[in-house]
Amino acid sequence: MTRYDQIDARLFVRNRERLKKLLPAGAMVVLHANDILPTNADGVMPFSQNRDLFYLTGVDQEETVLILFPDAGEERDREILLVRETSELIAIWEGDKLTKEAAKEVSGIARVEWVQDFEAHLHRLAPQASSIVLSTNEHLRAAAVVETRNDRFIKSCKARYPLHRLERLSPLMHQLRIIKDEVEIEQLQKAIDITEAGFRRALGFIKPGVGEWEVEAEYMHEFLRRRSRGFAYPPIIGSGKNACVLHYVENRCVCQDGEMLLMDVGAEWANWNADMTRTVPVNGRFSKRQREVYDACLSVFRGSCDILRPGVTPKEWTDQTIELMEEALIGIGLIDAKEAKKQDPLTKPLVKKYYMHGIGHHIGLDVHDVCPPHEPVREGMVFTVEPGIYIREEGIGVRIENDIIIGKDRNVDMFANFPVEAEEIEELMNS
Repeated sequence: MTRYDQIDARLFVRNRERLKKLLPAGAMVVLHANDILPTNADGVMPFSQNRDLFYLTGVDQEETVLILFPDAGEERDREILLVRETSELIAIWEGDKLTKEAAKEVSGIARVEWVQDFEAHLHRLAPQASSIVLSTNEHLRAAAVVETRNDRFIKSCKARYPLHRLERLSPLMHQLRIIKDEVEIEQLQKAIDITEAGFRRALGFIKPGVGEWEVEAEYMHEFLRRRSRGFAYPPIIGSGKNACVLHYVENRCVCQDGEMLLMDVGAEWANWNADMTRTVPVNGRFSKRQREVYDACLSVFRGSCDILRPGVTPKEWTDQTIELMEEALIGIGLIDAKEAKKQDPLTKPLVKKYYMHGIGHHIGLDVHDVCPPHEPVREGMVFTVEPGIYIREEGIGVRIENDIIIGKDRNVDMFANFPVEAEEIEELMNS
């Protein structure tokens, strides 16, 4: 059914139990799968499951609905999974779909029905519910310009049940998903291990004269042969001045001798995502200036990892990292120490000229994973740490990024096997 190994259904059972503890009395959750989105003519995009639905069921199939109603009068109504009914015709044209028995095995939900019966179940159960809990995309950076199946269902509920109280599912899911289960950590590590294989393959390929798109192809080859569905996000393969464009995804230029190559790449595995950035010399040897900038960025990376500990707020982590970056930029001659003291302490314009993005983000089922706003760092969270130095006038851009598990006594770098020291990178590129 899927390219990846089936995940132990006990993960999804635990996730549902955790959600039930957060629900108000009498609440009924209704959560729909994502749509298969169109392109042009009769073309469609590859299907990408609603991550909250996957988190609660493990089902990676379109036209799926979860009803979670802990206080339902009959026990068999407390968890209902509805999936698309398959047929011989569907099997011929689209391949196998989940049977009821397979859906039970994947999700750990005892009652599985066909999705065409959803309206009947909703009409029967809604009168019992004091509130209906519905899904919206509340990520702070989301540009919600496409109406989802969940959005359409919200409109339907408002029209059909105008006196019911509608509640928000997203804040509850954000609270749950920021702490990673040990099974989730295993899936994330698999995505990272596949990313490592792609990175090592690319290091052996990079040299003056190769195209950025060819480097991208090396990663994709390695990802696919290891059963990943591909890139977790559009890869950034930027040589020379292109490394100073934060979201450069064209990957269309030829790598030149004397340039550096920034690669922001991650593999996807079973819907979990890796997120890595490495910057390497195209010819296999850092120049003196390149090495100076690289080591400065690496020092900020390490210092920022040390700050990222339980109890620290996102703002504290950001502000303290900016202080580290200011010291690093002074050290490599990009800003003057006296001028740095005069700058606005809130906006730090001298620092922001060379380091203009955030220091990191939660990662998991989404690359920029969901989280409650301003939530302090807690044990069990997983963050990216990704400082960068971008000197457009010199055509030098350096970013270093790893994924970090927050531990009780110490953090765990999930990229521990990746070369990150300049000497390691040079040795591998020249071996």
